[in-house]
Amino acid sequence: MSDSDTYGKTGETTTAGGTATTAERPATGGATAAAAVLAPLDDRLTDLVALYEDLHRHPELGFQETRTAAEAARRLADHGYEVTTGIARTGVVGVLRNGPGPVVLLRADMDALPVTENSGLEYASTVPGVMHACGHDVHVTCLLGAADLLAAGREHWSGTLIALFQPAEEVGSGARAMVDAGLYSKGLVPTPDVVLAQHVAPFGAGLIAYCPGACMAAADSLEITFHGTGGHGSRPETTVDPILMAASFVQRVQSVVAREVAPKDRVVVTVGSFHAGDTANVIPDRAVVRLSVRTFDETVRTAVLAAVDRIARAEAAASGADRAPETELLDSFPVTVNDAATLRGVNAEFTRLFGEQRLFAYEPATGSEDAGLLATAAGAPLYYWWLGGWDPQEFRAALAAGRLAQDIPSNHSPHFVPVVRPTLTMGVEALTAAALDQFAPGAVSAG
Repeated sequence: MSDSDTYGKTGETTTAGGTATTAERPATGGATAAAAVLAPLDDRLTDLVALYEDLHRHPELGFQETRTAAEAARRLADHGYEVTTGIARTGVVGVLRNGPGPVVLLRADMDALPVTENSGLEYASTVPGVMHACGHDVHVTCLLGAADLLAAGREHWSGTLIALFQPAEEVGSGARAMVDAGLYSKGLVPTPDVVLAQHVAPFGAGLIAYCPGACMAAADSLEITFHGTGGHGSRPETTVDPILMAASFVQRVQSVVAREVAPKDRVVVTVGSFHAGDTANVIPDRAVVRLSVRTFDETVRTAVLAAVDRIARAEAAASGADRAPETELLDSFPVTVNDAATLRGVNAEFTRLFGEQRLFAYEPATGSEDAGLLATAAGAPLYYWWLGGWDPQEFRAALAAGRLAQDIPSNHSPHFVPVVRPTLTMGVEALTAAALDQFAPGAVSAG
């Protein structure tokens, strides 16, 4: 991908003729409403930056986002939304009914990660061992900014807007929990006609990346417990060693990708945890392995999970274990699939607003996300895009040197902290423009 000449300085956006603030950006065609609604953004930025820094200082783990949820609810109420809190413990929704038209759902996830921050920033996390290492503080800030602008500019659109703040994305259960709590079935929000979401990523701030179709992998996290017979380390012949059993499994399970999956089918199998025993001279009676399986096709997913189970059982049998291993599903994410028509329509609005040079296509990511559940539960299309968040000059230098993996921290890194501007500006603009595109006459049929 190329990012040359696509970045502005702090608080600015680059155009063919130089730089322009949000309010000064020219509006043509379908971008007229967006320009009018976005005009107050420059005056809101100081408050949004303060909000972002506050959220970053006070990260909260999944289903514990009480402080974040309270701030989202307070601001939505101030902007005139009908607010419901406590959905699946900490979920928050705001509904703004603004005449006839489609129902558009904008989603942000709120949870942080059990990561110790190592950024050195003045507004670094103050919570020991917890950090917004995946940028969900960016997501919350941008959605609150968009919700504010869309409420203030409601004369420029018609329809119903839902601003949804979701808990526990990192463990894959937040969206499902909100749906199961009656998000649609109990009428906590109207059933949306479209679901829109974004995620900050470690490429240059000022860019938007998109992927048609299956854009993020399904993910299944498994815990497999191998049972052996423990004993003294000096007499291994009297035992069935679960460490050897599990270690053989760890090696053999990689053959699933290498020998059982066609090259065209993208699959990742990663063992991330191995626990057994407490001391050097005792063979324990069990070993516990945790692994992650990522796939893009349901048939392939079923086959890979069956192969993992088969290999685990075979290694236990080969070791002479008198008990079969036990497998527990820890969490599961579905494949995230972008709707082609929605992607084309929103991208056309992005192109009008930002310029064609700021959008680029990317390959499907093996990371996973649960936003798609909010769409499938409603029978609605989804568009989920990536928002650049890294310092543009640092990104360009790393790209030119072929050192992106080495020099640019990824999501979940203790060093992953997006630059505040233009990341927040672009994120608010993108959510606002995407919603307005759906509210445009004829863009979506009301349900």
